[in-house]
Amino acid sequence: MRHKTATMGQPCEIIYDKSHWELLKTFRGLAASVLYALEHAGFECFVYGSLARGDVSPGSDIDIIIPRVVQSFRVELALDDIGITSRKLVQATPSALVKAHVHLPQKTMVTFPLIQPTERELDFYAFGGMIGGKGLEYVTNNRVLGVNKRLMLIEPTAEGHAETPLSDLSPGLVAKKIGVGQEIVDERIRVLQRRAKVGTTGVYIDRPLTQDEGFEAVLEQITASDSLVRRRVKNRRRR
Repeated sequence: MRHKTATMGQPCEIIYDKSHWELLKTFRGLAASVLYALEHAGFECFVYGSLARGDVSPGSDIDIIIPRVVQSFRVELALDDIGITSRKLVQATPSALVKAHVHLPQKTMVTFPLIQPTERELDFYAFGGMIGGKGLEYVTNNRVLGVNKRLMLIEPTAEGHAETPLSDLSPGLVAKKIGVGQEIVDERIRVLQRRAKVGTTGVYIDRPLTQDEGFEAVLEQITASDSLVRRRVKNRRRR
C-alpha cells in the first residue's frame, strides 16, 4: 500500500514475513555491488533511506551518497562496468546544495555534492537512515533508525520495525535518536508537511548531461550565467 507524504499514522509494530526479508536481501545485494565498486576506487559512500532502515517495498529505490566533493570522472570510471544510464545536475532551490545524480540500472542512483556541503545538508541523508557498505549483507542485525516520507520514525526490531509518528515525539528526541542536528528535523517536518498540502513544486535546476559533458564544466557554465547559483557556489568555496 502506497502512503502519501507526511501522512503520519498511529504507533505500530510491523513484522516482516519471509518475502520481505528476501526483498531486503536482494536490494542490499544490488547496493553492495555498487558500494564495492566505489569503495574499491577509494570513495567513502553510504546507502540511505528505506534500504538502510529495512522497511523496503518492491518499488523502493537504491540510493547511495558520496558525502564529499570528488572528481566526477573518477566516480563515473568506477561505475563504468555497472552501466550508467543517465546523469543530471540538480539543485532544489537557489540556496540549496548543488548535486550530481548518476543513474544506474535497477532504480539505483549515486549522489555526490559538487560544492562543499554544510553539516545540515549531510544530516538530510542521515535523517532518513544511512549505513555504510561494511556489513550491508547482514539484513537482520545491521539496520538503522531513520524517518520515512510519512514522518514516521522507523526503529528496527528483531522481527521487523516499530513506527512512531513524529507528532508523538519532540524534535530534540528524534535528533538524538538518529544522531543528527535538530535543525534538520525541524526542516524536514516543515518541508514534507508543506509538500503534502501543495504537492511537489519542482526543483530550481534539473539539468541532464550529454555524453560528452562533465559535471564540473556544466556547473561552471551555470555559475557564469546564474547569479544566484554563483553566490551559493562562492559562499561554500570561501569556507
